Amino acid sequence: MFAFGLCVDRRYLLPSLVTLTSLADSLTPRNRAQAAVRVLTPDLSRGEARLMADLAKRAGFGSFRLRRQSPPSGAVMADTAYITDTAYLRFGFDTRFVDRPYLIYVDGDTLALDDISTPLASLPPGQLGVVHDDFNPAIGHSKALPGLAEDQPHLLGRPYYNGGMWWLATALLPHIHAGVRTALRTGARYIFHNDQDALNLWALNRWTQDGTEVLHRVPDRFNTFELGRFLERSNWVRRYTQRPAERSDAALVHYVGSQKPWLRSCPPTPDVRLYRTCLARTVRQLDRLGHHSVDGDEFAEAS
Repeated sequence: MFAFGLCVDRRYLLPSLVTLTSLADSLTPRNRAQAAVRVLTPDLSRGEARLMADLAKRAGFGSFRLRRQSPPSGAVMADTAYITDTAYLRFGFDTRFVDRPYLIYVDGDTLALDDISTPLASLPPGQLGVVHDDFNPAIGHSKALPGLAEDQPHLLGRPYYNGGMWWLATALLPHIHAGVRTALRTGARYIFHNDQDALNLWALNRWTQDGTEVLHRVPDRFNTFELGRFLERSNWVRRYTQRPAERSDAALVHYVGSQKPWLRSCPPTPDVRLYRTCLARTVRQLDRLGHHSVDGDEFAEAS
């Protein structure tokens, strides 16, 4: 049995509900009833928390819990262009709150297209499942932990992973939390991608100390970057990846960057239109539940 974990602030309330709707759609009714939803938030009101709980219940999830949480002390925010320290809340999940043997952490700017729980079946004991980062493939390249490879040349070329999706046994959570605290204390000068860098530093520190591999590479289809939005404006992503803009086998689409699919200014690529269809369905569900107060003026209309 597993729980989906989300970190949600008021700015990401409706997008997170879209993610939750897509997760429900991706599971069979039986698996949905066995799955739990766990939410950490710094600022949702009681009414907003009840909205999430009502949608999770209507979607058929077996359990829902929400807890107010603050980012960990020492959180390093180097990139604040469109990211807040809510991202660090993912290090606040603990075994008691999750109350399931496994946790799947999911960013709130994602859309599930297939059952994303399947990587749990091949997850090695004591390892955290993550997906290789499309735009930052290795240490010493692009902006993956800038400066680290210069100070520690033996780390040059080590793989770098995206922090937007996790698969893990909840027993690993205390070890991640302790390792990230150390990483924030000793490696703050290398952090550019905030919490994601802290997570990668934890794994690199373990490998440097005793050769332990704590990150398990999950197939890329389970955390696929949506590239079409970027390619609409320039070809810069081709410096990092040559894969097609659309993937027919994607199990989850991750809308990284500042051009989010729920914003009117976002180019309506095929994956963005797919997102907006789920957005419209989510808003209809909220209306049926009697939640008419979600402000949708800033959001794009579904197509």
